[in-house]
Amino acid sequence: MSLFSGAALFGTGFGPVVGGWIAENTTWRWIFYVQAIVDGAVIIGVIIVFKETRGSVLLSRKAAALNKWYAAREGVGLYYVSMPSNSEPSIRIPQRIRWKVKSDEERTSILKMISISLYRPFHLLTTEPVVFFFALWVAFAWAVLYLTLAAIPLVFATNHGFSVAQCGAVFTSMCVGSILCTVLSIYQEKLAKRYGKMLNTPEGRLYFSCVESALLPIGLFMFGWTSFASIHWIVPTIAIGLATMGIFSIYLAVFNYLADTYHRYASSAIAAQSFCRNMLGGAFPLITAQMYKKLTYGGASSFLGGFAALLTIVPWVLVFWGPNIRARSKFASEIMEHASA
Repeated sequence: MSLFSGAALFGTGFGPVVGGWIAENTTWRWIFYVQAIVDGAVIIGVIIVFKETRGSVLLSRKAAALNKWYAAREGVGLYYVSMPSNSEPSIRIPQRIRWKVKSDEERTSILKMISISLYRPFHLLTTEPVVFFFALWVAFAWAVLYLTLAAIPLVFATNHGFSVAQCGAVFTSMCVGSILCTVLSIYQEKLAKRYGKMLNTPEGRLYFSCVESALLPIGLFMFGWTSFASIHWIVPTIAIGLATMGIFSIYLAVFNYLADTYHRYASSAIAAQSFCRNMLGGAFPLITAQMYKKLTYGGASSFLGGFAALLTIVPWVLVFWGPNIRARSKFASEIMEHASA
């Protein structure tokens, strides 16, 4: 999950770096051409390299292979089980052996599965406080990430006279921040396993993010009040890297906590926060220019930083009261009862 989160944020920063250089030296159309070429190569790699890992699918494939193996031997008269005849117990009748998978027997229609997939995320979002507040937390962080895509060209071109390629190079700070956080999170995981049992509960995923998520408001305040032409451009660039590290910790904590808490409902819980995250992430770049011009650079970033600081209370609440909140949850308590049984 650390590598996944790091790749998501690294790519978000690396895209504008490459895109700015392409747009300045060729045409903006080549940004999309390069994207299409890379995507095509990655898809081919996925098809060749990726293998199925879902347990129910692997069991189904194993059952099918075993049934095929038995059928081939039965075709030449080899039977491995014989049962007494109901009428003549002394006579034993060869029996066919076939394997079934419970998940295959319980599988519903495609239409019903689609309806559940569309309904359950919104049901969790509106009935589960954990999903709602985590969705709000990560959605705001993701919105700030995409707002940065519009804010960097606006601030650095206006106050520092950067070209398109130079503005794109500023996004390198996001790449550096994501790499640092990926390495740090992997080390923290190993440290926690070695010196404590803090990862035995879903709340164990939140201890580090309680502290590291504060880098988001710190980075926003720092970016807003160091974006003036009189201050060297490296200072707001560092602020962007700090904010990216805060976003990383939020992103990773939300995915891990929801997966640990909701288990088989995790895909629905993650879909709920992903919906909010992408909706807000798509909306924020539309208001970036107006907000920074009307509130000034310092005022706009301070407004966002204040809201980010307020949301840092979310992991603290769950660290202290998470078990009680999960016990009141219909979905989470069902998972806990199933696991204890």
